[in-house]
Formats: sequence, C-alpha cells, structure tokens
Amino acid sequence: MLKSYYTIAENSEYEIVIRGSRFICSLQRVENEEEAKAFIQTIKKEHWKATHNCSAYLIGDRDEIQRAHDDGEPSGTAGVPMLEVLKKNELKYVVAVVTRYFGGTKLGAGGLIRAYSKSVSSTLKEIGIVERAMQIPVKCTVSYSASGKLENNLIQSPYSVIDTLYTDQVTFIIGIPADNVETFQSDMIDFMNGNIQFETGEAQYVERRLADIAEDDWEDSDDDN
Repeated sequence: MLKSYYTIAENSEYEIVIRGSRFICSLQRVENEEEAKAFIQTIKKEHWKATHNCSAYLIGDRDEIQRAHDDGEPSGTAGVPMLEVLKKNELKYVVAVVTRYFGGTKLGAGGLIRAYSKSVSSTLKEIGIVERAMQIPVKCTVSYSASGKLENNLIQSPYSVIDTLYTDQVTFIIGIPADNVETFQSDMIDFMNGNIQFETGEAQYVERRLADIAEDDWEDSDDDN
C-alpha cells in the first residue's frame, strides 16, 4: 500500500468548446481495471449520440496498467494525450473519458491533441487534485487552559489537524505518518511538560488539496486535415 499518492479531488465532469466542437471530460476514481471499463461503458451509453468517447486510465501503485483509446479519432490524437495529462500530474487510480460532439470544423492532428489534452487539464483545474497520504490519527487531549499552547504548536507543525473535539477537555485529532508517531508523541510530552494524553487509531488515508495543475500550451492548430 502506498504511503501517499495523487488523485482527483472528486468524481466530476467539465465541458469546454473548441471551434464549435463540445468536449466533455468525465473523471472518476477507480480501484481496478474492471471499474475503469465499467465507467467508460456508462459514459458511452449516456453519450451514445456523441461523435467520439475517448478514454485513458492509470491503475496500480506503480501505474502497472495504462490504457488509452482513441475511439475513432486519428491514432494517437486523443487517448494518449489524455493519458499524458494524467501522468504529468502524477495521478493514480483514475479514469478519464472525453466525449466529443463534432461542431463542423476539423481540428487536424495537432489541434485534436491539444483539444483532448486541454479537456482533461481544464477538468482537473475545475475539480482539483488531492494528495492521499497514509496517516495514523492520534488524539491529543489536554485541558482547556493548555489547549491554546498546543494548538499554536500544531498549526506551525507539518502535521494535519483532522478535527478538534470539545468536551470537558480539548482533543486535537492529528494525522501522523506511521514512522513519526513515536517521535511526535515524545516531542509533545516534552513540549506540554507531560500534561497530555494520547490515543492512536487505525491507519487511514488523509487528503490534502494541491494548488498546482500541470498543463501544456493550448493554442489551437491551424492544421485543418
């Protein structure tokens, strides 16, 4: 199991229009190739009147399964460019389907490559990318009088504050990489002079949204073949 990886923030779709053609990109998280194939078929049934439903997906911790399909577009002008955008953003366990409704103007090979790339990249910008990091939730419980001191320290730390619970005491739930749990607890005991209690949970993925989306130059081609 990966310690961390990047994927889409949510399952969604986004549409752009290039020279009259509609490009609708649908992105979905998947766990295996069967789910990816099923999603592609679902989009094809939904958009059965479309000119093309091109697809690409990455499956596996090391991208063991990579597929790209042009669905009738000239070879290499749709599926592969879509796959390259997913790879450039280092995404995993994601399938993309770009549905095209032809608008009457040919884009040429170069124009198609840019159009299908832009469709995926624009959708990623719209919905966002997250880093899923395997962490152990650690509950740090202190008194109300000591909570401000601990909170300020946690805000400045590299760790994720998952939640804060207020009862007769204050409990901060912190996401800690498994390798750092003992060090974190030892540091907090020293920092709080021993006035802190811990409770650890089971490892889980915690998501953090990223700001940057990799993209290329999207100028339309003048090639009209």
